Formats: sequence, structure tokens, C-alpha cells
Amino acid sequence: MKIGILSSGGDCPGINASIRGVGKTAMTHFGMEVVGIKSGFLGLLSKNKEDIVPLDNEALSGILSLGGTILGTSREKPFKKSLNGEADERPQVILDAYHDLGLDCLVCIGGNGTQKTAYQLSQLGLNVIGIPKTIDNDVWGTDVTFGFDTAVDIATEAIDRLHSTASSHNRVMVIELMGHHAGWITLYAGMAGGADVILIPELGFDINKVNSAIVERAKVGKPYSIVAIAEGLEIEDKKLRPAIYISQKIEEMTGIEARETVLGYVQRGGSPSAFDRNLGTRLGGHATELIAKGQFGCMVSMQENKITSLPLEEVAGKLKLVTPDHDLILQGKRMGISFAV
Repeated sequence: MKIGILSSGGDCPGINASIRGVGKTAMTHFGMEVVGIKSGFLGLLSKNKEDIVPLDNEALSGILSLGGTILGTSREKPFKKSLNGEADERPQVILDAYHDLGLDCLVCIGGNGTQKTAYQLSQLGLNVIGIPKTIDNDVWGTDVTFGFDTAVDIATEAIDRLHSTASSHNRVMVIELMGHHAGWITLYAGMAGGADVILIPELGFDINKVNSAIVERAKVGKPYSIVAIAEGLEIEDKKLRPAIYISQKIEEMTGIEARETVLGYVQRGGSPSAFDRNLGTRLGGHATELIAKGQFGCMVSMQENKITSLPLEEVAGKLKLVTPDHDLILQGKRMGISFAV
């Protein structure tokens, strides 16, 4: 059999581990041929032979600890309608490229958008397997995605470092973390880093309750606070970043000096954690097992610490969001952490 692998969407730590997991399992255990497709779905659309590279043992050597993706990536969405709503030829180009390459399966490593595209390709008759990845941890059907653990570690370290500055100057430090729709990174890093206020998109927030929590801390001899917020937080002034908006409101309404930090893409870069390396390896290996068994149209996942799979149909178009009854939220509230709701 011949497998094609691509990575699509944002980069994140652990993609190379999953590429390696698929490739080495396919070659060593099943005797399959493996090729990599550069720049996500663009690599299939380009009709450029240089975008298709053999993934032999030499190509896969030494990539386990590397961040990013050796195949490159893009946010190309071949099923997205054109502005005039006319039919697009891109899906057919991908089908033709798949058959021209003689592929028996296409492995798509990516987040929600990628899994939706993978499902759409499977509906057109391609043999497809999805591998979920994103630092946001918001892919439906899996308990955790690789990239998330590394991002939480980085964000937690950043919060740890802000404590000393906040306490030295008696300031409120507002740190904005990644997560457009989901607050997983902010919740986990905020709790691990000892944030005093945690604001996530799923819960919304009341700025008066944010300020009340900060003032109450000052009254009991704690003149500094750490506020962890997600970038997708809904705010009144859409022209401002959430961190800037929140810090301005705190300073205006409490008189306590506030400063903001936007951590940004630092969260997505660098070497993956041991957990993410192992998760990527496990998911990649299981994807190859499904291919060998002819079980296509699935996304591999982790459920209750076991590697399994579910139909792409159940994943496509869904998001896994933080719920108000999450145990970290409940425990945080018991400890006096404010979620401003």
C-alpha cells in the first residue's frame, strides 16, 4: 500500500512525532510506501512534483523532538466556496492528484477545519484517516490533542514569571493566551500558574466582578493580581485586544496599575513535551493500523487514556468547548479564584 501524509492548519508541537509514528509503523511493521505532501492541501493542488517527497527512514530520522512540521502547512480549505458562490474545481483537482500518485490512503493531520475537509474528501470516495492536532484542544471526539500539553507548559511558565513582576510593583498583570473559541489553555495554565482571575469565552465575564475580585484581594493585603484571559473573549471594544481592554478597564475602575502581556505564537513553537511526543506517536501508529485493516473515514483519538477512533462524520463541524461544570472550574471556585460570572 502507498500512504500520503499532509499537515494542515496551524503548526503545533507533536506533528512531526505523528508523521514519524505513521511513517515508521507503515514501513517497518506493514511494509508500506509513504510519501509526504508539502504545504497541506496546497501540495495536492499545486501539481508540482517537488511538493511530493518520499518519507523513508532517513527523512524520518531525528524529527521526533522537532517543533512545527517538516512537511510545512497552510490553511487552504479546498471546499470553501468562492465569493461568487460558483462551484470550485479544487476538490476534483485533489481527487485527480490522489489517483495520479497511486495513493491507497491520505492521512490528514490537523484541527477542526482539517477534519471537516477530510470528511468531505471521504464523501467523494477517497480513503482518508484523520489525526487531530491543535494547541487549542478543541477537536471533538478526543480527550486531548497533541500540542496542548506543550502550550500549557509554556503558558504556565509565562504566568509564573509574571508573579514576580506583579508583586514587585503591586500591579495587576493581565496575560492573554491563545484560544479563539475555546478556553482550554487559559483554564489549565491559569490554574497551574496560580492566576487569581480566569476569563474564558465559554463563560463570558462581568467586568465588575473582575474588579471586585482584584479590590477584595487588595483589601486583605494582596495588592497584586494575575488575570489570565483567552484571546477569543468577547469584549465591547472590538478594536482592542482583550488583554488591553481588560487592563484599561481595571485601571480606570479600580485605580490599581495594570499591565497586559500577549503571549502569542510563542505558545505554538518549540520542541514538544514528552506527553505530546508520545501522544503523536500513538495516534500515528493507530492510524496506520486502521489503514492496514482497510478501516477508512475515521479520526484516531484518545478516549479515557485509550487510543481508538471514531467516524469523521461525527467529528466534522463540531467543537469541544469547556463546560461550566468542568472540575478545574469547580475546584477553582472553591479556592476563591474568580471566573467573573
